[in-house]
Amino acid sequence: MIRPTVPADTPTLVKIASETSVFKPHEIQALQEVLDDYHESNHEDDHVAITYERDKHILGFAYYAPATMTDRTWYLYWIAVSKLTQAKGIGGALLRHVEDDIRKRHGRILLIETSSLSHYDLTRRFYLKYGYEQEAVLRDFYTDGDDMVVFRKRVGT
Repeated sequence: MIRPTVPADTPTLVKIASETSVFKPHEIQALQEVLDDYHESNHEDDHVAITYERDKHILGFAYYAPATMTDRTWYLYWIAVSKLTQAKGIGGALLRHVEDDIRKRHGRILLIETSSLSHYDLTRRFYLKYGYEQEAVLRDFYTDGDDMVVFRKRVGT
């Protein structure tokens, strides 16, 4: 079941992201801050956090929001699935839910940014599998040798 994220979910979501071994320590700290801000006030600004739960176990989450100063463009800031349940359809279910929700909110485009490092290969293939196009590469964005790869998909009209 996909449901809205509640404050009590935050420690588990941070743990899931940390255990993927993909995110850097400062990114995990940023996630904690993003979720705290979301529960405090960002949910009022069309930011959305969703949690995937099965049998009372949290298995994944996503966080997305409109891109400021755009016409109905959105960003997927976070999507993560428990390392033990990856490649079992949970990430795809979360991504489809995000796209459907953005469509309902009359969004046009969904952008996703990720790293070019080799341990993100599966992440980049995941986005391609779900119909995203690699729109841009910003060389050395995160640090020397770590490019930002931007994916794009039109989700609405």
